Amino acid sequence: MSRRSGILEFAVLGLLRESPMHGYELRKRLNTSLGVFRAFSYGSLYPCLKGLVARGWIVEEAAGRPQEPSAAPLAGRRAKIVYRLTAEGKEHFEELLSQTGPDAWEDEHFGIRFAFFGQTSRDVRMRVLEGRRSRLEERLAKMRASLARTRERLDDYTLELQRHGMESVEREVRWLNELIESERAGRDQRDQRDQRPEDTDT
Repeated sequence: MSRRSGILEFAVLGLLRESPMHGYELRKRLNTSLGVFRAFSYGSLYPCLKGLVARGWIVEEAAGRPQEPSAAPLAGRRAKIVYRLTAEGKEHFEELLSQTGPDAWEDEHFGIRFAFFGQTSRDVRMRVLEGRRSRLEERLAKMRASLARTRERLDDYTLELQRHGMESVEREVRWLNELIESERAGRDQRDQRDQRPEDTDT
């Protein structure tokens, strides 16, 4: 399975954990909430859904509207299929959420992981954020070293493009620093609450 297919499966499982959806709803959420999937088509989504069904992580259910007792079903009209996460699928998604290896820090995968931070434990969020920051700091150091070596040989436009790239990475590092500090502040507040003695009647 390719990395991009794995990211799509992760996103689909995460969306279905929120609520059952039919294919159109899933595609819309992938396009609007998770912008990295704007280029995905039904031709990519439905093989992914079929694969998840085959693994037992989701199930297909017919979502027909209740009909009046006297109403006859419309000939040739197919019921809309709704996809629902199974208990095994939920367990698998939670296992994926707990992973904090290098894949979680890469450009494309990080965006998807971040989209589901609301379902992720604080410790895992911290490890992913710190891993992403470390990866970008390494990238920034290489960009600066490369620019220092080649500055004299670059025309003005190529030089400006490299500076723009560096500024983009620097902005994300600052953003990550803010997120990490916010996570730490939240953890410190929680620890203080846990250590505070309970009020007792005297």
